[in-house]
Amino acid sequence: MVDPTAEASPLTGVWSDLVGQSAAVAVLQRAVRGDTHAMSHAWLITGPPGSGRSNAARAFAAALQCDQGGCGRCRSCRMVLGGSHPDVTLVSTEQLSIGVKEVRDLARRSMMSPTVGRWQIVVVEDADRITEAGANALLKSIEEPAPATVWLLCAPTPDDVIVTIRSRARSLTLTTPAVSEVAALLVRRDGIDPQTAEQAARAAQGHIGRARHLARDEKARARRDDVLRIPMRLATVADCLRAASVVMASAQEEAAEQTADIEVRERAELEQALGMGTRGARPRHTEAALKDLAAEQKLRVKRLERDAIDRALTELTTWYRDVLSVQLHSGAELVNIALADGIGVDAARTTPDRTIARIDAILACREALAGNVAPLLAVEAMMVILGRQGTVA
Repeated sequence: MVDPTAEASPLTGVWSDLVGQSAAVAVLQRAVRGDTHAMSHAWLITGPPGSGRSNAARAFAAALQCDQGGCGRCRSCRMVLGGSHPDVTLVSTEQLSIGVKEVRDLARRSMMSPTVGRWQIVVVEDADRITEAGANALLKSIEEPAPATVWLLCAPTPDDVIVTIRSRARSLTLTTPAVSEVAALLVRRDGIDPQTAEQAARAAQGHIGRARHLARDEKARARRDDVLRIPMRLATVADCLRAASVVMASAQEEAAEQTADIEVRERAELEQALGMGTRGARPRHTEAALKDLAAEQKLRVKRLERDAIDRALTELTTWYRDVLSVQLHSGAELVNIALADGIGVDAARTTPDRTIARIDAILACREALAGNVAPLLAVEAMMVILGRQGTVA
């Protein structure tokens, strides 16, 4: 039984939210102090989803600008963490990729001298989304950086970034924090009650952002419960196709909820900037600008839908992980303890080999989605495989 009221981390200042990352933080702190050979002009921060890659990059940026090495209280630290420091550029794309134009803009920014801070820092939270042409443009800036420039690139694994870039950047690897550490963070930082914090942390399996979302959003917990009940409802092919439609509809609903207010605000701001409804407005240019905005918003929704589908697939993986654990009598504590009865039924009616095949089907679906396969077709194909009954002889 974890104790979410325990101290999540001995780290303080800007580092306090980086639970389970003491070793990585020690490396960054040595760089901030200027220890011999500790600092680099380019860093590649990698780690599994939810390990805190972007948080580590922001904390490092704040510490580099802070006179006290990352106190977390001064104006400089607050500005960096709040995204308003003039010498720290934070890039977190809402699109499917970061193109060469965006990278060239960042490269020009990186060549500027700091205005109020000690460094000109560029943080790219989704470096794995940089296109090949964009990566080539980025390479030149990393090879020939300005004296006071630091690039902080974040990606799930080093292999997600082209070899020429990762060979020129210092690698820093984060690990998945323990459930108890994530639960303690939710209690300490977000004021979540211990029981809810523990349940959310266990469900998220070390993904800090996901755990926080589950702990604070009842609708998110309901969506997760719906996904976890799918395996017990796949008796026929029709059931499989129906389940795929449910996953898609839920993803679309979630994406729409996240973007509805943003899209209204963006359109209103653009219309105001274009002077729509005034005498000086130029209809032809207005139409083109609105069309470009609609295209950008469509790409954002597409990405959010795929992210939502991927989360559903992750939840399904935890179900079959639990089933396999029961089949192998591993003794490991279940992720989905509340559904232990259903997991036991599934474990009894299939073999470990069949369960592994189902997990492989989920992984194949995730790979297909990353390769731009039509989401509905990919999810339908996966559900059909999950629904096949490999019963014990």
